[in-house]
Amino acid sequence: MLTVKLCELDERIGRLHSRIYLSGFARHDRLRSEIGELRQECEETDLTIRKKLKYSRAEAVSAISGAYDEIGTSIRRAKEELGKTVTGEPGERDPAEEKLLVAEYMLDFALQAADSALLSALEAIDAQMTLEEKEEENTL
Repeated sequence: MLTVKLCELDERIGRLHSRIYLSGFARHDRLRSEIGELRQECEETDLTIRKKLKYSRAEAVSAISGAYDEIGTSIRRAKEELGKTVTGEPGERDPAEEKLLVAEYMLDFALQAADSALLSALEAIDAQMTLEEKEEENTL
């Protein structure tokens, strides 16, 4: 199961890398089209995750679901605040520079989330191995 998720993550990170790289060379209209497509993908993925969380029977999922909601709320609030503070008027902060800074931090957060996911995966594997070792000891 974790191997499948890892392959999915690898594929999506590859697409992320390609999209960022290629967008730097794209025409403005193509970039805006890409933004629209990605917004739709993000909304669909969010909806899929929310459905999985809602219908899961595992007790631990309710805590994960709450954390997922909090993260989404925090990101929306930060974007709204950014929209209020970045006016683009002379002497004000440069909106493009601000958005670039936010993008850099969000990529840092994504890497941290990936590392946290890795830690969780390793802990799950450890728990499974510990269980198997105990079962082996009990059969001897």
